[in-house]
Amino acid sequence: MNEIYVEKFGGASVNSAQAIKNVSTILLSENKNRLIVISAMGKTTNNLETILNYFYDHSKIDYDTLELSKNYHQNIIDNLFPSGDLHLKNFLDLTYTEIVNKLLISNHKPYDMVYDMIVSYGELIGTTIISKYFESINLKHHLIYANEIICTNNSFRRAKVLWKETKENIINNIEPLFYDSNLVITQGFIGGTENNEITTLGREGSDFSAAVFAYCLDAKNVTIWKDVSGLLNADPKYFENTHKFEQVPYSEAIELAYYGASIIHPKTIKPLENKSIPLFIKSFLSPKEEGTRIDCCSCTKPLMPSYIFKDNQTLLSIFPKDFSFIVEENISNIFALFAKYGIKINLMQNSAISYSVCFDTIQDNLLQKLIEELSPTYSIKYNNYLRLITIRRYTEEAISDLIKDQEIIIEQRSRLTAQFLVKL
Repeated sequence: MNEIYVEKFGGASVNSAQAIKNVSTILLSENKNRLIVISAMGKTTNNLETILNYFYDHSKIDYDTLELSKNYHQNIIDNLFPSGDLHLKNFLDLTYTEIVNKLLISNHKPYDMVYDMIVSYGELIGTTIISKYFESINLKHHLIYANEIICTNNSFRRAKVLWKETKENIINNIEPLFYDSNLVITQGFIGGTENNEITTLGREGSDFSAAVFAYCLDAKNVTIWKDVSGLLNADPKYFENTHKFEQVPYSEAIELAYYGASIIHPKTIKPLENKSIPLFIKSFLSPKEEGTRIDCCSCTKPLMPSYIFKDNQTLLSIFPKDFSFIVEENISNIFALFAKYGIKINLMQNSAISYSVCFDTIQDNLLQKLIEELSPTYSIKYNNYLRLITIRRYTEEAISDLIKDQEIIIEQRSRLTAQFLVKL
């Protein structure tokens, strides 16, 4: 079989009819075997989260947001098919009715399980619309459902891939499709358990989905299509002057993703590194530009500081009530609770009688439950809505320019990385 290329199109690349047409132009520009992984369109995931959380808070359906999401997709359909498409209209009606019905019977199911059941509809809706459009322009392809291919455990919202079963599925069910067509479409972000329960791989997990398919298919390379020119040294939302990396080693990309570089999902790199599969980050707005190449090279080109901002951070400080020391047993128990609530620690600091951690702000009710479980043994203090600033390959000049006039709560430095937790 000829080489297979894996490409991932994020929500911004398919957020309108024109954007979807642009995707088809990119695909038609080269004749090669492609598996493309597609995210939910635009802000669909956010809207579905809003609908879910409103139901859990109020025990009723947020029909305003539901209609907003449905109308958004219908508008894309209307622009892709000016003469109308009754099949897709009926599909949307049935799908959003199904979302409502699943919510109404979900009261006694765990929140994380229902989250995966509801939020995964974004990818399923988007790929159905795109597949139908590709049919209309005679772009031959196969549409497959990732929840039937990527096998996971039942750790809902952060499911772990079962690699052996997943590879068997991909080899048996996807590889043969390329003998009939050079294009396969699937969803990012989602998987499924052996009991046919739908799972998700973590927020923004479509990049990881692409890496899973690439690893199992021994892909030639992976391309992630973004609205920026490549991997930048800072987020354009925060910095006017950003610079693009031309080439980055896997190890450095893993570090940047770990610290929160939003352009790469943290789990994406390792499967690719294990098989030396290059990763390209390119702009769907300028597809002929080189972008950034991530591979087994020895150094970053050009070498410069990277700036990463993570907003909506919580600082939780823990003090033993009996004024004993913070020792390994305390930390082990505390970590077990963080794991129970699915909290990923972004920064930690401990002294003899305190232990402080910084993490993405979680729902108030979950935070209160965590504090309640800690309270019998510990006194707790916390602050919400902080910003974590990370400077990778920092210089003193870079720090002084960025941190001046900031109220710093915690500061940490290693040889290559400086982090500052500051008040907004």
